[in-house]
This record gives sequence, C-alpha cells and structure tokens, in this order.
Amino acid sequence: MRIEVLPLIAAALLGLIGLGLVFDAWTPDAILVKHERRRRRRVERNRRGEAAIGFGVLCMAAAFAGRDTWKYSVVAVIAGTVLLFIGAIMNHRYLGAVVSNRGVLRRRQFNVRPTEPENPVEPNRRRP
Repeated sequence: MRIEVLPLIAAALLGLIGLGLVFDAWTPDAILVKHERRRRRRVERNRRGEAAIGFGVLCMAAAFAGRDTWKYSVVAVIAGTVLLFIGAIMNHRYLGAVVSNRGVLRRRQFNVRPTEPENPVEPNRRRP
C-alpha cells in the first residue's frame, strides 16, 4: 500500500462519521429508541448544532480526499472549522453534560427529582 492512499482512507472514515452525525440529527428519536430507559431526564441536544458538526466533519473529509491537488481544500478546511465551532457552541450544554458526568449535582441543575431521597428517613421516625 502506498502512503498516498492513507488520506483517502482517513477521508472515507471521516465521511462516514459525518454522515452518521447528519443522519442522527435529521432522524426523529422515536425511530431509533422507542422509550427512554433512564429514570432522569437527559440534556437535550440541539439538532441543528449536531448537523453543523456533521457538515463540518464532512468538509474536513473533503479536504482530506482532495489532498494538495484540489484548489478548494483550504476553503473546505475553513468552512469545516467554522461549522464545527458553531455546532459546538450550539450544543455546549449537551457536550458539557456528556463530558463531565457529575451525578448528583446534575439533578439540582436540571430540576429533576431524584428517585430516592438524599437523606433517607426510616418509616418509624418522623422528620423534625
């Protein structure tokens, strides 16, 4: 295998990832997941932001596929960077919740009632 083929392989992988993100952004949630399995509510993602991230990844894939011979590769990289940045800003709460899984602190932030009380009280004792 020649080394000139590696950018094409990277472009194909990035293109599949970008298409997956765009497909996930445009597909309603009820098609893939019928009901929520979690007890507490998740942070909603911004679908337009997710599509922007997907198109940004597709622009980067196009720049990899074009290599040095395509005259618009610089424009594709700039457009991809802008789209990735816009998508990250639009989904900053979702990305923050995914990256920093904070557990109990997240319940208070999103007004979700916990499934169990934080200070369990025995049934025979009354609260003061």
